[in-house]
Amino acid sequence: MRTRGEREVREFFESAGVPKEIHRFEESTHNSELAARTLGVRVGQIAKTILLLSDETAIVVVISGDRRVDTKKVRALGYGRRVRLAGPDDVVARTGFSVGAVSPVALPGGVPIYIDRSLRRFETIYPAAGETNNMFVTTPDELIALTGATETDLARDEGLH
Repeated sequence: MRTRGEREVREFFESAGVPKEIHRFEESTHNSELAARTLGVRVGQIAKTILLLSDETAIVVVISGDRRVDTKKVRALGYGRRVRLAGPDDVVARTGFSVGAVSPVALPGGVPIYIDRSLRRFETIYPAAGETNNMFVTTPDELIALTGATETDLARDEGLH
């Protein structure tokens, strides 16, 4: 199975009529710390896109790079009793993107998307754009509009700063 990538993200923006520049880097941006360092921004501004499996239902959570998902809060959404982080094979099978490259846009239909309120702390956020070395610039409101996501609180409460 060929993975999705930057081309599908570009096509998504074109079909949505949203002029978006995808920024590509020499260095990897496959995790929040590397991405923040490459961009020169705070780790929390990186919008990491995480695939969880609740029983066998795929759920996407977009959360601030300095936060962790609270699986109890995800379980409370009612998709299933057991919530776990999807493995690399599941990530590719369910999203079409490789781990570290999952974009919150251009995902296959039918996967519920939740955007964590932790991203509201920032005017500008940076999600992946389909590769492990690229990103696009957006705002929390624009990302919600582009993805049709539900905004909610799914971050762990401990360790907030």
